[in-house]
Amino acid sequence: MQTQNNQMLNVVLVYPEIPPNTGNIARTCAASQTPLHLVEPINFDISDRAVKRAGLDYWPYVDLHTHKDLDALAAVSGRWICFSAHGTQHFSEFNYQPNDWLLFGSESSGLPKSVLAAHESVYIPIAHPKVRSLNLSVCVALGLFEAKRQLGLL
Repeated sequence: MQTQNNQMLNVVLVYPEIPPNTGNIARTCAASQTPLHLVEPINFDISDRAVKRAGLDYWPYVDLHTHKDLDALAAVSGRWICFSAHGTQHFSEFNYQPNDWLLFGSESSGLPKSVLAAHESVYIPIAHPKVRSLNLSVCVALGLFEAKRQLGLL
């Protein structure tokens, strides 16, 4: 499904690396009727044949968009909210807007520093000092549903 609506929340994965994480995030986006955007390079196959072989029966319900790079994404997107361990605001205290684009970086390196420097950023707190990060699909679910909660979209 390819629709474009700049007046709703969007989830963006920048350079996704791990297919199961992207699959879990796609399921969350399909279930919540939230568009999912993938910024290339994507290091795995998302063709119809590949997702059918993987048994992703919900894939037809994902409002999926791919972008060749961050410049292509910028041409069609709204306000970028960057989720990062280095974010400046607590994710649940940030004031989300209906046209926000929630950006999440790759599993190994996060979002590019240039993107973080140019846009609003939030973090999800981690209490234990020896745990460096949460799973990407967990972060997307937390961020997306907090934004939806604040906007009265649950």
